[in-house]
Amino acid sequence: MNPKTRSFLKHFLLFIITLLTTTLAGVEWQFSRFIFSSDYPVTWEYFLKGFAFSIPLLGFLTVHEFGHYFAAKWHKVKVTLPYYIPLWLGFLGLPSIGTAGAVIRIKDMVQSRRKYFDIGIAGPLAGFVVALGVLWFGFTHLPPQEYIFEIHPEYEEYGLDYADYVYEDNPLAFQVGTTLLFEFFKEYVATQPERVPNPHEIIHYPWIFAGYLALFFTALNLIPIGQLDGGHVLYGLLGSRLHRKISPVLFIIFVFYAGLGMLNPYEPTNDLLLNIPLYVGFLYIIFSRLSPSLQTNFLVALSVFSAQFLIATFDPTLRGYPGWLVFGFLLGRVLGIYHPPVMVDQPLDTSRKIIGWLTLVVFLLCFSPAPFIVEP
Repeated sequence: MNPKTRSFLKHFLLFIITLLTTTLAGVEWQFSRFIFSSDYPVTWEYFLKGFAFSIPLLGFLTVHEFGHYFAAKWHKVKVTLPYYIPLWLGFLGLPSIGTAGAVIRIKDMVQSRRKYFDIGIAGPLAGFVVALGVLWFGFTHLPPQEYIFEIHPEYEEYGLDYADYVYEDNPLAFQVGTTLLFEFFKEYVATQPERVPNPHEIIHYPWIFAGYLALFFTALNLIPIGQLDGGHVLYGLLGSRLHRKISPVLFIIFVFYAGLGMLNPYEPTNDLLLNIPLYVGFLYIIFSRLSPSLQTNFLVALSVFSAQFLIATFDPTLRGYPGWLVFGFLLGRVLGIYHPPVMVDQPLDTSRKIIGWLTLVVFLLCFSPAPFIVEP
């Protein structure tokens, strides 16, 4: 078997495995059925219904990655086919979407600002188009309101006003957040607005849930920091000198918002003498590659904490989203907040600049300050 065939089979096998794991995840989210459960097993009937989640989700991921792939090919940059990453935790009884996404690997040096811009922007824009299609289909093909009783027969005793009763005593109520674009679809695209599901129940509507995840991943990739797709876009728009100044500022703001309200001086369960040094130490790790100066990095960490703590003192109701701290750690320690320099650092033409700024608007439309909410 020649190397090209072997490589193609590896990519294809990863795709098939990811298709299986996302389908199982779709069954778990939609019907609360698990493959190792004796009470609620995954039968072939339910497995086939799981494709209503896996196909739109993988369709989005595939188009996103091939957007990068074809843009790289257009610029004659060597690149691999997408590597699909299966990640299914159902065998542990834990929730997952069956995948950690997909990536391509660029095997050449990208030598110009324009090439970085084109390759970076092509994936999110291509995937965004698919996300719009998935959400349009989901919101124009909503099942009757009584559909939720098939998933939660215990809600039926409350009738269609179940939301006023069933979440109060739930010790772990999960719901998806929202975005400007998601709200637009709910308000103006849904052909029967009364059928739009409660935020706690969107996970049982596979096309809408897959569409929401597509918006989430689009926004995640378009965060204009470092070497994320949004970082490539911002680098293309501003150039090396400005990007190197703006990217760390955006990163500090991002982490500041994420940890807002983490330590509340009025919370009786907070051991501040222990938690403050631990949290400041965590912030220092996040910011440890911000500057070559250790003192500067520590000062930034301490300043961010001080501002967060001061705001919590005056208004303890202001909260960020701690989940973003995990991504902040990945940005600060793994992905990087600075963009590699290029040999050809020429400004973009006008059409690319317009597309670039519009793409950052797409980021704002897709971004959710709190994408997934667990209410204790």
